[in-house]
Amino acid sequence: MKLHDLSPAKGSTKAKKRIGRGPGSGTGKTAGKGHKGQRSRSGFSRRMGFEGGQMPLVRRLPKRGFTNIFRVEYAVINVRDLADLEGEVSPESLADHGMIKRGRLLKVLGDGELEKKLVVKAHKFSKSAREKIEKAGGSCEELDS
Repeated sequence: MKLHDLSPAKGSTKAKKRIGRGPGSGTGKTAGKGHKGQRSRSGFSRRMGFEGGQMPLVRRLPKRGFTNIFRVEYAVINVRDLADLEGEVSPESLADHGMIKRGRLLKVLGDGELEKKLVVKAHKFSKSAREKIEKAGGSCEELDS
């Protein structure tokens, strides 16, 4: 067997539909676009959410809720994720390990167990996370936001 002997399995490929190639093709004359109207014209592309000039659904429904401009987003990490690390843990060291994105505020949550003595530096700690880290002989340092 040589490279030029290879061919796709029978029935696995299909010929491209040739549009606008005469009446015998089945897609001649109007080329499958029907008669007249916006969608039959060349260059037609509908805007997302466009309903033919009718007031779109997104504008018919009332607006709800609000965005709190003072919301603070934290990158969260659990105590069980710290178990794999050594020595001092800070947002920079976690970013180096690819556990959080660089430049984010860090909050440590208390899910899981910790046996190692670690120095953990973060912007916030949950009560249970602080207890678990200190119970394991480590310490928690709170950074400025």
